[in-house]
Amino acid sequence: MSTLTKSPLSVARRALAVATAVLPPYTHVYSPRKYTQPQLFACLVLKTFLKTDYRGLAAHLADHSDLRAALGLKTVPHFTTPQKASRRLLRRPVARRLFAATIRRFLGRRRRVRRAAFDSTGLDCGHASRYYLHRRRGGKHRRTTVYTRYAKLEVSVDCATHLLLAAFAGRGPRGDADRFAPLLDATLGHVGLDAALADGGYDSEPNHRHAREDCGVRSFIPAAIGRPSAKPPTGRYRRRMKQRLNKHYGRYGQRWQAETGFSMLKRRLATAVTGRSYWSQCRDLLLLAITFNLMLVAVLWVFYRAN
Repeated sequence: MSTLTKSPLSVARRALAVATAVLPPYTHVYSPRKYTQPQLFACLVLKTFLKTDYRGLAAHLADHSDLRAALGLKTVPHFTTPQKASRRLLRRPVARRLFAATIRRFLGRRRRVRRAAFDSTGLDCGHASRYYLHRRRGGKHRRTTVYTRYAKLEVSVDCATHLLLAAFAGRGPRGDADRFAPLLDATLGHVGLDAALADGGYDSEPNHRHAREDCGVRSFIPAAIGRPSAKPPTGRYRRRMKQRLNKHYGRYGQRWQAETGFSMLKRRLATAVTGRSYWSQCRDLLLLAITFNLMLVAVLWVFYRAN
C-alpha cells in the first residue's frame, strides 16, 4: 500500500521529534530563547507540507491552536522568523544530519536495504501556472516555452518503501553519469545495500567497477550510452549488462519505484521551487526531501510496502 499521510499535525510532531534529536535548542548562549531550533524547523516542514509561503504559515498557525500546542509555541512567530531560520537550518551539513535522522527513524534497527533505485528529476524555477503556459502555447500569439535551466533533485529510493536514502540538490540540465558514485557513497553512509538499479543515463564502466569492486554492491544499468552498434559494448560489466540484463528483468524492473517516488513527491508536495538564487533553490529541494521522508515516518505504523 503506497500512501502518504495527510495530517499536518502528525507531520509536525515527527519533524519536532527528529529535529530535537539532532539540533541543540538554541544557537547562542545569548539568543532570545523565544523559539527553539526544533520548533522553527518543524514550522519549515509544515510550510512545505501545506504548500504555502511564510505569510500563509503564520496565518495557519494563528488559526489552529492544536498545531501550536503540538509544537509547543506560546505565540505565533512572525513570518520573517522561519524565513531567516531557513538559511541556518537548511545549510547542507545541518540538512544532511536531519535527513539522516529521518532515515534512522523510519528504518529503526534495520540497517540494510535489498534494492535502491537511482534517478534524478527536474522542478520548475518559475511561478507561472500550468494554465498560463497552456494558453501561451496556443492562440493567436503562439509562443514556445523553453527552459534553459531548472532545479534538479538527485535521489536514491528504497524500492520496498519509497524512502529516500540519499538526496543531492543542484541545477540542470547536466549529465548523470558522474553522479552515480556520489549517490552510492551517500546511500552506503546511511544503510547497507545489496543492489543498485539505475537507468541508462548512469551507464559507465567506472560506475560498475566502483559499485561491484569497491563497494560490494551489485549494479544493474542498461548499456545504453553511445551510438547504436552491432559491436558489443566496451568493458567487462557493460558487456555483461548487454547480455544478461533481460534475464534479471524481474529485479531490474523495480527501478520504476524511483519514478513512483517522484510522482508521490510532486503530487503531494510541489512541482516547483520558490527560491530565486541557486542556494535558496537547493535549500528548497533538501527541505522537500526531508518533508517527504517525514510523511513516510508519520505512516510508519501502517503496513507499508511498495512491491
